[in-house]
Amino acid sequence: MNRFNAHPISRALIALCGAFVLAAGAQAAGDKTVYDQHKAEAKTTYEAAKKQCDSMSGNAKDICQAEAKAARKKTEATAEADYKGTPKARYDAAEDIASANYDVAKERCDDKTGNDKDVCVKEAKAVRDTAKADAKAQRDTKKARNEAAEDKNKAAYKAEAEKCDAMTGDAKTACTNQAKAKYHQ
Repeated sequence: MNRFNAHPISRALIALCGAFVLAAGAQAAGDKTVYDQHKAEAKTTYEAAKKQCDSMSGNAKDICQAEAKAARKKTEATAEADYKGTPKARYDAAEDIASANYDVAKERCDDKTGNDKDVCVKEAKAVRDTAKADAKAQRDTKKARNEAAEDKNKAAYKAEAEKCDAMTGDAKTACTNQAKAKYHQ
């Protein structure tokens, strides 16, 4: 599976996806206009790429169509992850991208026969499964870091609030309010 020996349409789609990913990443999470724009551009690009595939035949056409679908899926998944801005959305996007890449790789395997084809499919599955496992590990690591940060913050707040207990009246109120503000409680 040589990913660098791609069809010119594939290279153009990959470059376009990369541009969308970079542009989408530069936008703030939750920008619905940018999200809608990227989805519309993905659809337009997909339709143009699919139309170019019509002049092909056989497995070359199948590969071309799979690449067009994958490029669209990658752009849409990235746009959605950027729009939602959550670890789950980024994980879902990484899974969708891994599946899209797998679909293309599997189509490329159709040019092979026998054991070569079997090996090709197994390698494609391994790449997909590895990408999904990496996405899951990254999601879980971020979740664990966030939980640890919350726990540390709560512990620091409790320690600071305990210092305020030695005070009375307005001084205690001010101390408690300051601790709440400092630790976002």
